[in-house]
Amino acid sequence: MLLTSSNYPFSETLVAEQRDYVEWHRGRARYGVWIVPIECPELLEYIDCLTGQLGDLLHPSRRQPHITLFVCGFDQPHRVHDDDFTTEQLQQQVQALERLERSPCTLQIGAVDSFASAALLRVADPGGHLAYWRSALAPHCTEVRQTAYVPHLTLGLYRRSASADELRQRLATLSQVDRLTVPVSCLDYVTYSSFDMFGPLSREKRICWQ
Repeated sequence: MLLTSSNYPFSETLVAEQRDYVEWHRGRARYGVWIVPIECPELLEYIDCLTGQLGDLLHPSRRQPHITLFVCGFDQPHRVHDDDFTTEQLQQQVQALERLERSPCTLQIGAVDSFASAALLRVADPGGHLAYWRSALAPHCTEVRQTAYVPHLTLGLYRRSASADELRQRLATLSQVDRLTVPVSCLDYVTYSSFDMFGPLSREKRICWQ
């Protein structure tokens, strides 16, 4: 739940442990996600500004800035576990996206907010593009998700505990940019090492339009 969604969405931040989550990956090496890549210089500069201001709260390591579109699961040749994702399923999703009517669009970047686990920028999509793309992906894979989809751009995971009240005060002091939009002309299927929660994203597929 977002910090701004109610008076008491969470009492304090959750600290991300830098360790190998064996109980999660069970030996599976790569995890796959569809993303909207962020390549806008103005937005990247703004992200760097915000993470610098929150540096004492956030882990210094983070993946490349992106908007998560659809969480697929562990990249595997065959489905054994519920959260496995196969090459065949990926091919079906790629074909589904390629069949869509696509044109460049923009997403609106909103205010700084937070989940219990991570600071973020809210993302608005008045044109319904994210829902449109997600509807093409969903028939070919049961998304790995414990909560409702909330479009956002993660700024970083928390490395120390802070109360909700302290966090509200900190976020209120941050630099804010009005009417910042990000152009979108590509969607990427990326994977990352299941053994390193801060490891880089590796692009496996890209769907573009002009």
